[in-house]
Amino acid sequence: MTDQAQDAQTQIQELQKKIMQLQAQVEEPQKSPYDTYQTSLTSRYCSNEMTSLFSQRSRHSTWRKLWLGLAEAEASLGIDVVTAEALDQMRAHLTVSDEDFATASIEEKIRRHDVMAHVHAFGVVAPAAAGIIHLGSTSCFVTDNTELILMRDALDILLNKLAKVISNLAAFANQWKSEPALAKTHGQRAQPITVGRRAAQWAQDLMMDLEAIEAVRSGLKFRGAQGTTGTQASFLEIFQGDHTKCDRLNELLCEKFGFRACYDISTQTYTRKVDLIVANAVAGLAASAHKMCSDIRLLASDKEIEEPKEASQIGSSGKSHRTLIIFRAPSVMIYEDMQ
Repeated sequence: MTDQAQDAQTQIQELQKKIMQLQAQVEEPQKSPYDTYQTSLTSRYCSNEMTSLFSQRSRHSTWRKLWLGLAEAEASLGIDVVTAEALDQMRAHLTVSDEDFATASIEEKIRRHDVMAHVHAFGVVAPAAAGIIHLGSTSCFVTDNTELILMRDALDILLNKLAKVISNLAAFANQWKSEPALAKTHGQRAQPITVGRRAAQWAQDLMMDLEAIEAVRSGLKFRGAQGTTGTQASFLEIFQGDHTKCDRLNELLCEKFGFRACYDISTQTYTRKVDLIVANAVAGLAASAHKMCSDIRLLASDKEIEEPKEASQIGSSGKSHRTLIIFRAPSVMIYEDMQ
């Protein structure tokens, strides 16, 4: 074992002792999920796929995948301090375990830095890699690249579900294409249309949203390895001034994580204009859904379209005869079988 590896092993052993001491001091009682804040945005309205994607385990495991991807790329470009043993140990611990989270929590109390806490926690389970995890990087290498990965994957989930909604809505429109209804203008009864025609209008709006989100999804790029201020200075130093290796490093990272390219210019962060573009596209979908559900609520007041009422359903705590009309009203006819 080299002197450097011996020093790293000694540091790991000292760290493990310190963690055990702190764990003994900070034994917190187990909490029920009902003792902490929860929101219906996740418990009621989010799919399991989406809540899992944005979970802490998913996020911090993606950090580890990024650290591994960086180390693999650096090794392939001639950085010999990244050993095969280090890479093997990193690959074996890509999913952050509950024990790893406990280690990182204690580390963060010591380091006062979330990313470095996870660097050290990763090093505990992959000691051969302790000295090369995060080599040349800044925190935004993992935090910002992870945001881009999660946004991309979330848009993929959203697009699949939206396509299913449009398909269901089209079938509904076709089924009721000849069912007469009375259209309104300015809230007043105007001329006859059909139920299917109304649904087709909703579907058209959702198709526009699908196209807009697809365009945003296809336009997403990676931050890559840009260094502290976007100049790649730390990587230039690692590669002894060879800028072609810096370019190749980002090409390899894009290949590993499924992006077509990096943004041409980044500072420490990718430009937040990206967040705005994504938010605008998703907000457009939200506006379409709000309009459709508002229409259904208004139509329900005239008994034209409403949510089926179960035999045991309670419509109101004070008005048991009432049918509860909520923004999920079209779920039965349009959103069924989305999974």
